[in-house]
Amino acid sequence: MHAFIIEDEYLIGQSLQDMLERLGFDQFSFARTEDAAVQGVGDRDIDLITADVRLLPGDGVEAVETIRAKRHVPVIFITGYADELRDRAPDAIVIQKPINVEELASAVKMAIPDFVRS
Repeated sequence: MHAFIIEDEYLIGQSLQDMLERLGFDQFSFARTEDAAVQGVGDRDIDLITADVRLLPGDGVEAVETIRAKRHVPVIFITGYADELRDRAPDAIVIQKPINVEELASAVKMAIPDFVRS
């Protein structure tokens, strides 16, 4: 399974990759800015997007909205700004930073109902 990680902090992105690998994801792509996220999706077969809300530069919510205007991909927002996100995307799946693998596993199951953890 392929996860697209939109995160401007390198160490958090690597931590997310490690946790997703433990859950069974085996392919990853990364973007650190809004523009890179929108361009980075391309024609890739992506099973899940994790996105930070605030990117330097850019906005993770805007990046996700642009991507999802073209195709449906399940999304989990991982942020320190959960309250802000509730106003902008009230139906979003959100994990408050810092996260752990069990929280991420629960969120993945919500985003991908037929997901089977390996």
